[in-house]
Amino acid sequence: MFKKFAVLFYSIFVLNLVSAQHGEAPAGTAPAQELSEKDKTSKENKEFIDHHLLDAHDFTLMVDKDGHHIGFPLPVIFYDNGIHTFMSNGKEGFMHGEPTEVDGSYYKLHHEKIYKTDAAGTLTLGKDGHPTNVKPLDLSITKSVLILLLVSVFMLVLFAGMAKSYKKSVVPTGAARFLEPLIIFVRDEVAIPNIGHKYKRFMGYLLTVFFFILFLNVLGLMPFGINVTGNITMTFFLAILTYLITTFSANKDYWKHIFWMPGVPVPMKLIMLPIELLGTITKPFALMIRLFANMTAGHIVVMSLIGLIYVFKNFAAGVAFPFLTLVIYLLEVLVAFLQAYIFTMLSALFIGMAVQEHEHEHHAAH
Repeated sequence: MFKKFAVLFYSIFVLNLVSAQHGEAPAGTAPAQELSEKDKTSKENKEFIDHHLLDAHDFTLMVDKDGHHIGFPLPVIFYDNGIHTFMSNGKEGFMHGEPTEVDGSYYKLHHEKIYKTDAAGTLTLGKDGHPTNVKPLDLSITKSVLILLLVSVFMLVLFAGMAKSYKKSVVPTGAARFLEPLIIFVRDEVAIPNIGHKYKRFMGYLLTVFFFILFLNVLGLMPFGINVTGNITMTFFLAILTYLITTFSANKDYWKHIFWMPGVPVPMKLIMLPIELLGTITKPFALMIRLFANMTAGHIVVMSLIGLIYVFKNFAAGVAFPFLTLVIYLLEVLVAFLQAYIFTMLSALFIGMAVQEHEHEHHAAH
């Protein structure tokens, strides 16, 4: 409810701002000056939000009042007639949007994508507004990749330590006191009801994807621009993992119900066949979009509310919008857990549909 209100409010404000900008200017210069300042602030807020949502070739911790980014560089690695590596702030780094020379060729960073250019850094834009320049294969350790690696190492250390502690005592200690109820919840409320007696085969994946998404979502609430689960590439590969496990674990009964449904007239089988095949693709697509959209929307709403403080610049905005931001932020904490649960639950549901033994049901009915 709060998200819908915030998005609607901000949309109305932006539309009014644009309409006023293209309408007749009132007498005097003061109102025009004020409108121009608000328009500039709104544009800066939008650029900041876009930058926050994008992946980056450096890690920015904060931005000072002069617009300087405070953080640390990351390795830039790309392939174009050979592998090229350098630090993002080094001698060959991408600084202030200027082209950089690497082995006689020039490259430029545009919206966090590397393009091959001439010495002047010229970008040729197509009809869609995107550069048509050649893009080398980017293998850089970006901000999202760094967080993925750190979370992966953290999970290995954390759960390896838990497994070691259980060899000494079955009584949970340390982090296990908090994590064990979550593990039992995934087993008893997600895996067993949706998969059945074969659940043990898939518990490793379900637990991994649940805690992986949970930790990334929680890190996404930090004020450092960590938006990994708000990156559609990330959610795409998570959904692909579920799709592959579902596909290769499926039994012959599952495929029989897709290609040649038993008990259905032949004309209907021919009609249902493409629909059922399409359904195998739409399931992981729904997983991908659901996680991406919810996490991205949360970031946009929170940062838009903060940006409105600088747009209105009055006492009411300075009180109302921080309070509303706090409410939405607390809601995002709930969403972080909820989205990890939903992704895991739907993955278990799809896997359960693939390994379900329908023949047992037929025998039981007779």
